[in-house]
Amino acid sequence: MARYATIPSGPLAAASDIKLAQAAAGGDRAAFAELVRRAAPHAWSTLRRMGAQPALADDLTQDTLLVALRAIASYRGEAAFASWAARIAAREYLQHIRKNARVMLTAEPVDADTPDDPAAAHGARLDLDNALARLKPIEQLCVSLCHGAGFTHDEIAAELDIPLGTAKSHVTRALKKLRRLMSGEEEEQRA
Repeated sequence: MARYATIPSGPLAAASDIKLAQAAAGGDRAAFAELVRRAAPHAWSTLRRMGAQPALADDLTQDTLLVALRAIASYRGEAAFASWAARIAAREYLQHIRKNARVMLTAEPVDADTPDDPAAAHGARLDLDNALARLKPIEQLCVSLCHGAGFTHDEIAAELDIPLGTAKSHVTRALKKLRRLMSGEEEEQRA
């Protein structure tokens, strides 16, 4: 799972996201480091759930944080900084997909029986990650954009350059599959 520490550290741990962002916009590196500590795990998890492999998620998380630093003055605190960074991460992943034509969103799902990090192999989080990995890539991407990064159906359609109805269908279909996979119905049908 996430490779970034989430343990509160230092006197800035109690500061609000907006106060930290204002300080970071003024050049306070410690304030930005605290925002990174808060946002990096969420951005990385969002990228993994969208289909990025661990090394790519690491790289895109770094890119996300650089974009966030450059745009820190535009952060208004309407959502948690981690959520704001997750939206940036989602856009970074979409740009990566567009640049790399070899990524095929129409491919069949990957068999996700073995997790990347055996130490994290527990609970519903692992079940959700495995279930997401078993979706078609386009379904995984759409449902992750909608429910992981907070994109609207309209935004998904615009970002992926697909019709609105298609975006809605992918999200709906993915959610139905996830419910089946998470409830174990899929496994019972195979037996």
